[in-house]
Amino acid sequence: MANHGTGRLPKYRQIAAELRDAIQAGVYGPGDRLPGENELMAEHGVARMTARQALGVLQSEGVVEARKGAGVFVRSFRPVRRRGVQRLAEDVWGAGRSVWSADVEGRDLVVDGVRVTEEAAPGPVAGVLGLEEAETVCVRRRRFVLDGKPVMLSSSYLPAALVAGTAITTPDSGPGGTYARLAELGCKPVHFREEIRCRMPSAEEAERLQLSPGTPVVDICRTAFAESGRAVEVNEMTLDSASYVLEYDFGA
Repeated sequence: MANHGTGRLPKYRQIAAELRDAIQAGVYGPGDRLPGENELMAEHGVARMTARQALGVLQSEGVVEARKGAGVFVRSFRPVRRRGVQRLAEDVWGAGRSVWSADVEGRDLVVDGVRVTEEAAPGPVAGVLGLEEAETVCVRRRRFVLDGKPVMLSSSYLPAALVAGTAITTPDSGPGGTYARLAELGCKPVHFREEIRCRMPSAEEAERLQLSPGTPVVDICRTAFAESGRAVEVNEMTLDSASYVLEYDFGA
């Protein structure tokens, strides 16, 4: 859909809107190179900074990506459709599949930077898990890379006393992952709560997720509850906002 009323916008935003419309219309497809700064300067009669700002707007929206020495290209990465309800169904992890299997649809997923430690429970996490701050938690940290693109950082916190001696405390938690192992302990997750907020990333997060300047992240904090009502896991996830569509499908 074409933008209207662009004459009231600063010139760099007008140029960005025209480029965005051209991308949506298919003039520039995934992987295509956009006009560079020199071309935009000549076409629109603007200064280099204005042309640079226009391309920067599209980069911050995640529509395009800059490749050093080559130019600015329409992103070819297909966003992850994260189905927030279906992915957590017991027939996924209970059948030995990762909750990620609902998201990746046969795409190339690599989980790297896996670190499993035992640490004092951070205050907010201790409160949710019903622990004293001095009590320890098992922390599972990892990064998810899809089709060569880092898309998410994740840290899971579980009561150390609950999961001691299980595969949860090792890098490979086995078929079905953490939730299948919790079920074997008699603490099967039966209810989940997710809290979502958007913010700008830290420098470390931007580096690990390879974010374009100005790209925000989405924080999702999920708590898993056993049938007793006890919280058995807190999972803090940081997502590249430009790489995700968050989908929630549920009955009225």
